[in-house]
Amino acid sequence: MAKLKLDLHDIYNRGGAIDAELNNIVQEAIDRKINLVEIIPGKGSGQLKKKALRFLNQSHIRKLYHRVEKDDKNFGRIFVHFRH
Repeated sequence: MAKLKLDLHDIYNRGGAIDAELNNIVQEAIDRKINLVEIIPGKGSGQLKKKALRFLNQSHIRKLYHRVEKDDKNFGRIFVHFRH
């Protein structure tokens, strides 16, 4: 299964860049019919993970994917599953 990965560590303090990168990775998954996107906000204070989850929970974004899975073994990882 093909998978895309987005590491948010490098842009953690640039809100607009975070939204742009999240939008790009979702769109790329749709365009390339990728079933899984791994987003790595890191562990830290949890604020970056919350921001990523808020982005994914927007109604116009939520309708683009099938489900979001928070990794129960690694707090700093989110999986977004797509159905094509």
